[in-house]
Amino acid sequence: MKKLLIINASPRGSRSNSRSLTELFLKQWKQNRPFAGVQYREVGQQAIPHVSELWIAGAFKPADLRTSEEIDALKLSDQLIAELKNADVIVLGTPMYNWSIPSALKAYLDQVIRVNETITINGKNPENPYTGLLKNKSLYLLLSRGNGGYGKGEYYEHMNFQSGYLKTVFNIMGISDIHEIALNGEAFGGLQFEQSIREVHAAIDQVTSNP
Repeated sequence: MKKLLIINASPRGSRSNSRSLTELFLKQWKQNRPFAGVQYREVGQQAIPHVSELWIAGAFKPADLRTSEEIDALKLSDQLIAELKNADVIVLGTPMYNWSIPSALKAYLDQVIRVNETITINGKNPENPYTGLLKNKSLYLLLSRGNGGYGKGEYYEHMNFQSGYLKTVFNIMGISDIHEIALNGEAFGGLQFEQSIREVHAAIDQVTSNP
């Protein structure tokens, strides 16, 4: 049985489309397959601190050489990384903000992309220096966007710094089984948004039903 980690990055509560997608995903998952448990990580409504000088100093030295202040600075990072390592399936719900991701989610990622914890770096190979340490995991990106046209070959593809970035950083951390489901057109509503809702719900049903 698989363990799920649900990450919500929207600052909205009940009005959040990305939260509604993570809730639907979990509901469908529970109905269609057994699971070992669910861990929730709140990012959008619970402040994730930016990395500090103490954080950087501690992260780039062996654990037994860290000062008590550096150890303290890394405590949340240690916790967040442990959640990722413990999960078999990671479900990340996030809106698109200014064609990218919310700053709170960026702060979260800065906390978990860490040398000798989620990545290693080979300084002798600058063209391909990273090896990811998160293995045998699946990632579902449940994305909400005010407009459409951000997919491959579409008119706003060049402005999509959301899904490409998220796929890149999680892949660098070792996760290659990545699925993207995007709800488009909230800002404009109408038939296009209604159609996107139907397509997203069908996609979630499909991925949660597959073995």
